[in-house]
Amino acid sequence: ASYNEIQLAKNPDYIKSIENKDKELEEKWDKTLKKEDEGSKPKNNWISNATNTKDWIETKVPGYWNSTSLVRINGSVWYKKEVEISKNMASQESVLELGSIMGVDSTYVNGKLVGNENGGNKPRKYKLQANTFVEGKNIITVKIINKRNNGGFQPNYNYTIIGKDEKIDLSGIWKFKLGAKLDQLPEVVNIKLKPRGLYNAMIEPIKNYTFKGAIWYQGEANTRRPKEYAQILPALITNWRTHFNNPTMPFLFVQLPNYMAPQEQPSDSNWALLRESQLKTLSLPNTGMATTIDVGEINDIHPHKKKDVGTRLAMVAQNQVYKNSKIISSGPRYQSMKVEKNKIAVSFSTFGSALQFKGQGNHTNFAIAGADKKFVWGQAKIENGKIIIWNDAIANPIAVRYAWADNPDGELLFNSEGLPASPFRTDVW
Repeated sequence: ASYNEIQLAKNPDYIKSIENKDKELEEKWDKTLKKEDEGSKPKNNWISNATNTKDWIETKVPGYWNSTSLVRINGSVWYKKEVEISKNMASQESVLELGSIMGVDSTYVNGKLVGNENGGNKPRKYKLQANTFVEGKNIITVKIINKRNNGGFQPNYNYTIIGKDEKIDLSGIWKFKLGAKLDQLPEVVNIKLKPRGLYNAMIEPIKNYTFKGAIWYQGEANTRRPKEYAQILPALITNWRTHFNNPTMPFLFVQLPNYMAPQEQPSDSNWALLRESQLKTLSLPNTGMATTIDVGEINDIHPHKKKDVGTRLAMVAQNQVYKNSKIISSGPRYQSMKVEKNKIAVSFSTFGSALQFKGQGNHTNFAIAGADKKFVWGQAKIENGKIIIWNDAIANPIAVRYAWADNPDGELLFNSEGLPASPFRTDVW
């Protein structure tokens, strides 16, 4: 470890000094933006509906700054959209959906602040009181601040106004104007990513507490070295059990969800490899896993369907920790395969009742390969509790992969209780 890292581990005052320096840099950046932002100056006041937008530039929403003339811009950008609202819709409550925004937004309707989110790419859903809109012309104004990297409106989300009886699509042409261009805010020194940072702050102080068990949700940061995870996650579990003097402490974790853009053809995937490492960790006693391959997002590493994740973890706990055998807590898991002429039959461990395919797409996420190790999409059917996979172009198949992708696109395999099968492969290539 470097000298600085050793100091981080041993010297609380040194840590505090770094945190204070990071805070000062951010406060200075914010202060500069407030001073230089043209739209916030009283003489301009771009919040107002009376703002002259003749020199504003048209752009498509959703869309990122880097797809416009604002390439590599950090600072503030203002957006405006004119919408026609009916008398009926204006008189009722509604919801303004602004998809997912990269940056910090302040959103106004007719000059009135209706919502803001501080950073991240959390979906914006702002509830509007009756008469927030008026009959006829209305102006929606959104100020976005981004301190690092790209900003703007993310695709694949809803941009709408939802009323009781009407719905207005807000995607399409908006107008925008640069408020202020600033240098990128320097990256902060993330203490928790330094040696011992998380452990000393969050685990060591609670070593004298007693726990029924632990729930772990992590793995995204390890996808660059996914096979290593098959050693370090069991090591962490064993370390915690020793630390808390509980050698059989239940440890439940979440298998990585689907994420990023789907690929049209079968391909290699570090995310799939890390899910495999998580699956292998179940060989450690008193461990349980919730599969979430169906609840992720294309462009948000943090799934929005938190309830689904929590419910599945609770089911695992009920079944494995509290020994309620009536609770089905897992989808199908791969058990074995058998080559039958030009087809491969895959058997699963018994988790729940009948198998079923769910979802949309032009394939079932089963890929099949022969001796050349080149995977192609296979046809698949459910037969006597097994999955039969084949491709007419492969006379002698030897391996199958299921949902082996960052973000599997197409039909997924579930049990009748609605729990998804864990992704798997039969090869070790």
